[in-house]
Amino acid sequence: QVQLVESGGGLVQAGGSLRLSCAASERTFSRCTMGWFRQVPGKEREFVAVISWSAGITAYADSVKGRFTISRDNAKNTVYLQMNSLKPEDTAVYYCAATRVVVTMRGRDFGSWGQGTQVTVSS
Repeated sequence: QVQLVESGGGLVQAGGSLRLSCAASERTFSRCTMGWFRQVPGKEREFVAVISWSAGITAYADSVKGRFTISRDNAKNTVYLQMNSLKPEDTAVYYCAATRVVVTMRGRDFGSWGQGTQVTVSS
């Protein structure tokens, strides 16, 4: 199982930017599809973005398309989420996740999860 540690969350004003990082401990990270999800207390976990192991395929939730960019550096076992033009509704705990399944946006397909990092966007 891949162990994942997120970082980069924090407090930012609306319109600002943050870059989240997710470091993986497993050397087979390069063979995993990686995803970012987010969750607000009392609501269901929401898909944000996903990237294939080769970085050849990416997909985004409609709510973040054009503002967020997912990328990965397999040499560093790290996946990133660049978040621009942040909105108060982007406030959530952000989780990265890993799966051996071919690109999927379903949370239940991901077997490894990080502990989450809080992103708060003030208006």
